[in-house]
Amino acid sequence: MATDWLGSLVSINCGPTLGVYQGEVVSVEQSSQTITLRQPFHNGVKCPVPEVTFSAIDIKELKILDITKGNARNGSFATTKVGSGPVAVPKGDPRSVEKLNSPQHCSKSYGERHQDKDIPGQPKAFRRRHNSWSSSSRGVNQVTPKKNGVKNGQMKLRDDECFGDGMDDGLNTDFDFEGNLALFDKAAVFSEIDTSRNGARSRGTPQDQTPTRYRHDENILEAKPIVYRQITVPQPSAKEYCTDSGLVVPSVSYELHQRLLSVAERHGLSLERRLEMTGVCASQMALTLLGGPNRFTPKNLHQRPTVALLCGPHVQGAQGISCGRHLANHEVEVILFLPNFVKVLDSVTSELTLFNKTGGKQVSSIKDLPDTPVDLIINCLDCHENTFLMDQPWYRAAADWANQNRAPVLSLDPPGSGKGQAVEAKWSLSLCLPLPLAEGAGSVYLCDIGIPRQVFQEVGIKYISPFGCKFVIPLHSA
Repeated sequence: MATDWLGSLVSINCGPTLGVYQGEVVSVEQSSQTITLRQPFHNGVKCPVPEVTFSAIDIKELKILDITKGNARNGSFATTKVGSGPVAVPKGDPRSVEKLNSPQHCSKSYGERHQDKDIPGQPKAFRRRHNSWSSSSRGVNQVTPKKNGVKNGQMKLRDDECFGDGMDDGLNTDFDFEGNLALFDKAAVFSEIDTSRNGARSRGTPQDQTPTRYRHDENILEAKPIVYRQITVPQPSAKEYCTDSGLVVPSVSYELHQRLLSVAERHGLSLERRLEMTGVCASQMALTLLGGPNRFTPKNLHQRPTVALLCGPHVQGAQGISCGRHLANHEVEVILFLPNFVKVLDSVTSELTLFNKTGGKQVSSIKDLPDTPVDLIINCLDCHENTFLMDQPWYRAAADWANQNRAPVLSLDPPGSGKGQAVEAKWSLSLCLPLPLAEGAGSVYLCDIGIPRQVFQEVGIKYISPFGCKFVIPLHSA
């Protein structure tokens, strides 16, 4: 009966000292109570000797991994606790029924699924089991415990039932890239797509049909055609501008511009309110030109920007003083130049009184202006009505200082192209609607001072606001 177990693969546990051995049974001697394994593995490492013989007194537990011969061919797994008796238990023996029906008994396919493929140099289906048993043993006679393998003086052995499952046979085969690529017929797929598109067109689908896919910046709702000329003036404009979105903004004459401001003042938009709105918009633009949030941070308090304000005794000068007050409130070092006059406008006096409360510096002589370049110059010297100011000594001196200083110039509410401008500007900020500015005005910007739409209609201007979500927008020559 012992010959029925020859050729089977078994696992012999000899205790924590000797470890676990696996191999093919080549000899079972009932008289001497010994069993011999061929091509043995000790704790997952192949032994240097071809055969190892075990005595029954050294065997603590014996597991049959693969049965290949005799009457036990239909069995697959059995576990035998070994004391002092023989270790071979044939299937015909009544003891084998009890052992094979124990909870440790596994299914038939467990043993048979490793019999499909032979591996040279090792027992059948044994190498795949060995790969998952152990791969880190330090020696033939050493047990490889886990990191936490010591408990109460004994080392825990690996659970072969958990780690002994074989790998999938499909992993041993190379992936056929050419064969799988040939399964995809790209020409047929694109031909089918073109056919479906041509069929949809032949059924009368309009060519201008709304597309089924949209970009991230496209509106999926149907909208009316865009009208880019939303502002029309009663007389043909001498110059036209356009916004970043393409809306046309025509220029207006100085007479129409003054009539628009007069109607707005009659409806309650007083000069003081316009000055405040102009000062806010101009200061916002100036703060952006000075660096915006990158410049005005708590870490840059030691590098406060310096702005020179050149103002005259007129409404444009009052607008500049209002802008300087807001800049000073935002921790900008403002130097206001305003020459001494016997009589000035009330709006200039009131704005100057508020400016002096901010701690800004006011000078009346060009000699008191800094010799070094400042960060920005705001030009409010020019006036729409009185052109004789250009002949005044203080005006020429201030214009010369601005042109010699290497700082960029922002011109606030500059006059039209028909009137000269002594200071060449890099930017110009117009109010509500632009005047036809000369080439020396630089880049043109437009600010919203809050004139209602019906006020535009009263002076014959069809007006739809081009500002969108902003109060200051750039204009480009159309």
